[in-house]
Amino acid sequence: MTTAADLMNPGPQWIPATETLDRAAQLMRELDVGALPVSDPMDPEERMIGIITDRDITVRCVAAGHDPSRVTAGDLCQGTPRWISADAGVDEVLHEMESHQIRRLPVVDDDKRLVGVISEADLAHHLDDEQLAHFVERVYA
Repeated sequence: MTTAADLMNPGPQWIPATETLDRAAQLMRELDVGALPVSDPMDPEERMIGIITDRDITVRCVAAGHDPSRVTAGDLCQGTPRWISADAGVDEVLHEMESHQIRRLPVVDDDKRLVGVISEADLAHHLDDEQLAHFVERVYA
């Protein structure tokens, strides 16, 4: 059975909630990624409090007239972050992403530590055409 661990990109880079969005954007460029998990720097276990995307920075900060050098990653984190266990099956991964209409899904190990992120591109490499079409229809509906 294919699991979330098989689908994910391992070793994701964190960004602390206190880091500014201009630095987040620079880090995204350096890593060639479109999203970063956000951690609570006051938590010794660095639990994930959310995830920010390049679109969040553009739409919710810059386009809203805010200065990305004054807005932090934590300022953009809203709601409960979604994640999935590394041993979850493909059907569980798809259900989580489709039901919440998300395009990137953090993957955690048994100790709830972030071990990877599953993106749309990862799914495109592992799903058959029918599964991928269903995913796109559900997430972009």
